[in-house]
Amino acid sequence: MSESLVVPSAEQIRKVAVASLIGSVIEQYDFLVTGITAATIWGGLFFKLPGLAAVAAAIGVYGLGIIIRPLGAFIFGNIADKYGRKDALVWALVLMGISTLAIGLTPTYASIGVVAPVLLVVFRLCQGISFGAEFGTASTWVVEQAANTKHRAFWGAWVGFAIPIGLILGFTSVLFVKSLMSPADFISWGWRIFFFIGFLVAIVGILIRSRTEDSYLFDKLRDKSHVLDFPAARVWREMPLRIIRTSFVNAMFSGAFFLSFVFGTSYMKAVGFTATQAEVIGLIAAAFMLVFMVIGSLLADKINRRTVLLISAVVFLVFIIPYFYLINTQNIYLAAIAEIIGFGFVFGFGYGAIPTFYTENFPTRYRASGASAGYQISQVYGGGLLPIIAGQILKDLGIHHAYLYIGGIVMVYALAAIIAILMTPDTTKIDMNADY
Repeated sequence: MSESLVVPSAEQIRKVAVASLIGSVIEQYDFLVTGITAATIWGGLFFKLPGLAAVAAAIGVYGLGIIIRPLGAFIFGNIADKYGRKDALVWALVLMGISTLAIGLTPTYASIGVVAPVLLVVFRLCQGISFGAEFGTASTWVVEQAANTKHRAFWGAWVGFAIPIGLILGFTSVLFVKSLMSPADFISWGWRIFFFIGFLVAIVGILIRSRTEDSYLFDKLRDKSHVLDFPAARVWREMPLRIIRTSFVNAMFSGAFFLSFVFGTSYMKAVGFTATQAEVIGLIAAAFMLVFMVIGSLLADKINRRTVLLISAVVFLVFIIPYFYLINTQNIYLAAIAEIIGFGFVFGFGYGAIPTFYTENFPTRYRASGASAGYQISQVYGGGLLPIIAGQILKDLGIHHAYLYIGGIVMVYALAAIIAILMTPDTTKIDMNADY
């Protein structure tokens, strides 16, 4: 294979970026709508528990779907590094579509008793396994395709763009469907519409991804017969410290996402905001997040990855307690400011550099496995463990005291991220062609 024939053109890079974005948006939409319904509806439908205990149980189920992600990262990372990035992402989307449809069809506790939450947990775990494949492999696919450009962070950020776009679609669809029916109908059956839609659009995403070429660097790797037999296991043997160190960085971002999206929605309801107000605030923050993400990606290419990540981490560290204070005022405008800064800026700006940060830290031979592993294990103790802990703290201490403890825990994550960023060499100018 002649390198002059396989170096991607700008149009080929754009096609892979779009395919990755569309598929990731679908996965984000499905996963984020799950978060909305878990925080606001599932407690009363699937768990025979009182008040905040039901909310905590529902958020816990959401968290289980995050805890299982490393398994998906291992399975699909291995597929991506052995057979191709595109193939892994197609099959991951198949699993996401099926499990999302299954959640939409799951009967309630009133219909089948304790079997209902059991089924919900099973399908949620399948969703989590699928989602464990998405970030690391999609980022690898795009960044490798753009390996020879000076805009790797920008192209890699297209994977991240899926998060605010998925949030916007999720919040908008919830508000729209709610406007068409009574609150009772929405709680009874209306919420299921989102999962049926998610299944249908997953089919579209599968078709788009299956018709797109694999990454340039993986084709080179395969052409030179450098594909490993067990890449997902090999990266853990050879680079365990790098996986763990990079995981500390994203643990903070997953914590920010959880605080604002999953826990933040139920917390705002507990404070006194209506579900609709919380969703509108989330929609506004998501729109700002997309803008900040574009800015962050451009600066990551112009300056470097570490500076962008450090700015986000420092802002998160100093703003987390004020974030809760502003929401506790019960003023919708101050709460919106809290979400725009604590979620829109911290998550969005930093995420402009995150996809390239992960992919550039691992060589081509097991890049998808390494990026997926570092990213997804951070979701366990960042995005997965925190919803369970915070839900329990909220139940035990109530809204007036819980935020101080939750905020203190998350500040530890921010400090760990800052240390990890400082300990990781900057990869802005690394030659991704040099190391297989």
